[in-house]
Amino acid sequence: MDARNHSGVSEFVFLGLTNSWEIQLLLLVFSSVLYVASMTGNILIVFSVTIDPHLHSPMYFLLASLSFIDLGACSTASPKMIYDLFRKHKVISFGGCITQIFFIHVIGAVEMVLLIAMAFDRYVAICKPLHYLTIMNPRICISFLTAAWVIGIIHSLFQLVFIVNLPFCGPNVLDSFYCDLPKLLQLACRDTYRLQFMVTINSGFICVGSFLILLLSYIFILFTVWKHSSGGSSKALSTLSAHVTVVFFFFGPTMLVYTWPNPNSQMDKFLALSDAVLTPFLNPVIYTFRNKEMKTAMKRVFRPLEIFRKSSKIIL
Repeated sequence: MDARNHSGVSEFVFLGLTNSWEIQLLLLVFSSVLYVASMTGNILIVFSVTIDPHLHSPMYFLLASLSFIDLGACSTASPKMIYDLFRKHKVISFGGCITQIFFIHVIGAVEMVLLIAMAFDRYVAICKPLHYLTIMNPRICISFLTAAWVIGIIHSLFQLVFIVNLPFCGPNVLDSFYCDLPKLLQLACRDTYRLQFMVTINSGFICVGSFLILLLSYIFILFTVWKHSSGGSSKALSTLSAHVTVVFFFFGPTMLVYTWPNPNSQMDKFLALSDAVLTPFLNPVIYTFRNKEMKTAMKRVFRPLEIFRKSSKIIL
């Protein structure tokens, strides 16, 4: 993947999100706040699930795994974008671009598999509650997580195969704020129509296929829930609605980016910004503020710190 072996281009130049200083200032504040909030929220979820024994269940194991992946999702493109907002010359090295593409696709594929695993977890919990702990045993949870990472890495390496031997001799300007395959292929020094088609099929098929599996799963679960009128139905619907909301926020921008034949440049940037900054922030918000057990667990985890803080004030 050395740029000297495969390319006359040693770096790529980003055009960024906008040329307006006012909008850039707004984006700087907006993106910085969401990035810090995303990191904080996802770290809190991982920490709470790890520390609190009340959350040592399959559902929260998968939730913590999703939050861990979201830490990577919000750190792959956001820090570079925030750093570049007020730089006139926004550049990334050839190797850095390839690395960014690799992690974007690993994280995206892992998150898709985890969302499918979480849908399966809710299916078992709602449709087969008496067999829940038997089916969703620790070995199954670890298998889901392992499969997610294996699929993510294989998918990403398969994507990189498309560009490893491509010549890049200029121009080197990307109308974006991060590196990804569709725009990068357009800069190659040879016809890449077939490669672009294969990338669209590969990523688009995974996105649309995963989304349809999740959609059908949730429709089936909803029909099962509606057949029951017990007190647990409202709780199940509340949990299910949180999952559905996350799925739509994650898959919406991703599917449009990889399946829309000729996307508008500004719309493409908006969708990418939503996927890079907004989605990792919404996941912990949706799962935390709509989950009483998670909120209670966070209070339990941080209660000793609060007691210590009050004690310190009394001593002083």
